[in-house]
Amino acid sequence: MKKDFLFTSESVSEGHPDKVCDRISDMVVDTYLNLEPQARVACETLTTTNKVVLAGETRGPNINKDELISKVRNCIKDIGYDQEGFSWRDATKIDLHLHSQSADIAMGVDSSGNKDEGAGDQGIMFGYACNETDVLMPAPIHYSHKILRLMAEDRKSGKLKSIEPDSKSQITIEYKDGKPSSVKSVVISTQHSADVNQSQVRELVKPYIERSIPKNLINGLDDTEIYINPTGNFVIGGPDGDSGLTGRKIIVDTYGGAAPHGGGAFSGKDPTKVDRSAAYASRYLAKNIVASKIADKCLIQLAYAIGVSKPLSIYVDLFDNDEEKNKHVEKLINENFDLSPRGIREMLGLNKPIYSKTAAYGHFGREPEPDGSFSWEKTDKKGIFTK
Repeated sequence: MKKDFLFTSESVSEGHPDKVCDRISDMVVDTYLNLEPQARVACETLTTTNKVVLAGETRGPNINKDELISKVRNCIKDIGYDQEGFSWRDATKIDLHLHSQSADIAMGVDSSGNKDEGAGDQGIMFGYACNETDVLMPAPIHYSHKILRLMAEDRKSGKLKSIEPDSKSQITIEYKDGKPSSVKSVVISTQHSADVNQSQVRELVKPYIERSIPKNLINGLDDTEIYINPTGNFVIGGPDGDSGLTGRKIIVDTYGGAAPHGGGAFSGKDPTKVDRSAAYASRYLAKNIVASKIADKCLIQLAYAIGVSKPLSIYVDLFDNDEEKNKHVEKLINENFDLSPRGIREMLGLNKPIYSKTAAYGHFGREPEPDGSFSWEKTDKKGIFTK
């Protein structure tokens, strides 16, 4: 692998059209799991100008259609949309097309007799961790998320005015000898009200760049390429400016392109879907391995077949060309972790309404919370790998 290189990652805010969809789909998951921890949900959302459409399949409690529509509006309101082309109010029409889960899928997933619960689909899932940041995430995606998260917090509190919900960030970092050395460029595109010009937007955004990136990586904004709204005005945004769909920001959700991705999205899926739960488990494994300090970075791959309980394969790469150590870690994983869908859910406590908050600013690199959210970010198993 190259030792000296430039690497770039991007993030998008909770007001990005695709992220609005992720938030709504995960709200549906949480609504069902709150009433029935074993509920099944696969919900997709589409947004466009003054329109939201939900489609998918569920199994569990009967939830009143008007209640779900009200919750959709609450999501839009919390994100901050009350614009002419997209609003939480009645001007935005909401269509629900949720139906019962396929009996064929249910048959493969459900446990019965001597058959343990199977995976909800075939597929491959990747987990990754590295020691570039204190949360063991790649630096470019971590700081890209942080800029937008801090902007959103101040926008919603009223501290940051004239900035609207839809925004994107992108950071390029120069690596030397495989380690982050300096930030080469930052790109921020943010929706704004019509009463501010581009130079004013720039001054509003610059403090968030300075607050988000460590001083050892950025010598000052004058020595860094900074691009803020490089195309000009960004007044029309959100679903009014571009349609949104659930699951279109899978690289933003994970590692910013620093590691492979299995292809399956997370949002809108209950934890029997290994697209979600096994991706969380593989991150949990990778993070604990790096936290144990036996490797600077780690990649885990898990593979599943629909209806089959155990993973078909477990792959470990510690990036140090030590084949014996890699095999030893694989052995420790097999001996100490139940990576069946049921085992993952029990290990990480996933049958809880904890998913709406994952829908923006990444599913990884977050702090575990008392309600059980982001449990896959704990490093409570690192002692296993130092044996």
